[in-house]
Amino acid sequence: MAKIRCIGVLTSGGDAPGMNAAIRAVTRSGICNGFKVKGIYRGYDGLIKGEVKNFTTEDVSNIIQTGGTLLRTARSKEFETPAGRKRAYETLQREAIDALIVIGGNGSLTGAMLFAEEYDFPCIGLPGTIDNDLYGTDSTIGYDTTLNTITECIDKIRDTATSHERIFFVEVMGRDAGFLAQNSAIAAGAEAAIIPEDSTGSDQLIQFMERGIRKSKKSCIVIVSESPKCGAMHYANRVRKEYPNFDVRVSILGHLQRGGSPSARDRILASRVGAAAVQALVQGQRNVMVGVRNNEIVYVPFIDAISKRKPLDPQLIRVLDELSI
Repeated sequence: MAKIRCIGVLTSGGDAPGMNAAIRAVTRSGICNGFKVKGIYRGYDGLIKGEVKNFTTEDVSNIIQTGGTLLRTARSKEFETPAGRKRAYETLQREAIDALIVIGGNGSLTGAMLFAEEYDFPCIGLPGTIDNDLYGTDSTIGYDTTLNTITECIDKIRDTATSHERIFFVEVMGRDAGFLAQNSAIAAGAEAAIIPEDSTGSDQLIQFMERGIRKSKKSCIVIVSESPKCGAMHYANRVRKEYPNFDVRVSILGHLQRGGSPSARDRILASRVGAAAVQALVQGQRNVMVGVRNNEIVYVPFIDAISKRKPLDPQLIRVLDELSI
């Protein structure tokens, strides 16, 4: 393998609190290990267009506590095409970048895997997504912060739900994974969580209505993972139709969940995996995602990280059921 002298780093897809901490870690660890580091702005789209800047330690000063991403982010349709990836490769050659570190979620790491295979180019992925849905790592960058943000929002909604004796359906992100919904429901003392992993979502709603609200509770919170067909509005409309005597409201948290200063846990995770990504290149590894499992750094092949389904602990469903009576 050709000697690596210069590392490129980019953020792609949805932003996540802690991405800046990861950029900082990659930059400073890279420089400390003798590499040049270049920041690539606006994800793969910026790579195609040549939006590249030399990074120094000063460029990443005072960003560990900030949300969003210093490098900006975008979703690139052009990079999904062979012609787009060819333009991206030409940028890397022109900028003398020998390896690429990609911070993002499933789609971002899929792009890195395709590019690495197509051009035999060293790529390392960092798990940057609030959904916590990447296989092989216990947590992803941004998940802990988002979980805390959702919990704080639900605490505030609970005051109104109790005061007005209402049922609130609160929709959170996580279209294909229910980690945010299930764990925020436990943390905030919600009465139920409707998640993608539970194929009996409709029956779950009926069970909740029969067991809980109709017998003893005049107000409650139900957390729902976002879905174009069966989101919070869907279930709220069902209750209005089937149980018209209840006062029902919907709160869709939306992009409120993505912002904010990252938690200490996310800053530490991002710093660890960022430094470990540089060490992976030093060791000659390529085409892996860096994660943390059982508090140990692990290197997960791209194909496993993006194609294997990360299981949600079924005991969490039981815990919520028992504690919501």
